Amino acid sequence: MAVRLIKKFALNNSSIGRSYSSGIQKVTLIPGDGIGPEISAAVQKIFETAKVPIEWETVDVTPVKGPDGKFGIPQAAIDSVNRNKIGLKGPLMTPVGKGHRSLNLALRKEFNLYANVRPCRSLDGYKTLYDDVDVVTIRENTEGEYSGIEHEIVDGVVQSIKLITEEASSRVAEFAFQYAKQNGRKKVTVVHKANIMRMSDGLFLRCCREMAAKYPEVKFEERYLDTVCLNMVQDPKKYDVLVMPNLYGDILSDMCAGLVGGLGLTPSGNIGLNGALFELFTEQPQILLERI
Repeated sequence: MAVRLIKKFALNNSSIGRSYSSGIQKVTLIPGDGIGPEISAAVQKIFETAKVPIEWETVDVTPVKGPDGKFGIPQAAIDSVNRNKIGLKGPLMTPVGKGHRSLNLALRKEFNLYANVRPCRSLDGYKTLYDDVDVVTIRENTEGEYSGIEHEIVDGVVQSIKLITEEASSRVAEFAFQYAKQNGRKKVTVVHKANIMRMSDGLFLRCCREMAAKYPEVKFEERYLDTVCLNMVQDPKKYDVLVMPNLYGDILSDMCAGLVGGLGLTPSGNIGLNGALFELFTEQPQILLERI
């Protein structure tokens, strides 16, 4: 599945497609932490066996301290992704409540990878509670509760700001409808809680409604997040393509992955205007090492 995702993006992107069709496409490889190097090596073997014309450029994204005292992605890694336009990333350790900020979030911000796309499909021969799952979650990837805007008002009281903008909401909504149209999908469902967060989710919902009017051939529906979670575990066939703000997408896409066997069976792509970064796995890598 990872092979198909990367190949499809390369062929559909005009600048990348030209280099891919004419010869070898260079792809940035971020092995990651914990089990990352091991599973990245396995993916390389699969690509080699499948005779995919890819040359890997391996980079390290261990945070480096800048002149301002803040930790960031090494410049060599930034240059590699900007140059190659396509990257494949293993799991990266995210500090819990301390240390540098999430590298996953930093990469999405650095390259403006605004849409996370995760297809969740039942696989033949892999037995789960469901055998007919075929949904795609599309998550706004750059703002929402994961904007990283937090501060302490007074001792013992902290505030986290949920940032929603018209530009980002319209952009991911348009991506969802274009994805549905190009992939023969019949319906887009916007997942929200505008009944409670009237301004933030209300803006996201309005942008989705406006975009839906431009794609009359694609059915459009609006559903509350809690309703979608309930219906998803009862009957996944109710849904086709789902688009939602950042936090909702993080949770719901993992839940959908659980329906078909887990995160290891649902690679995802972080798509931007000028490139894409695909993921092998997203669970904490050190936890996985401890389980082995």
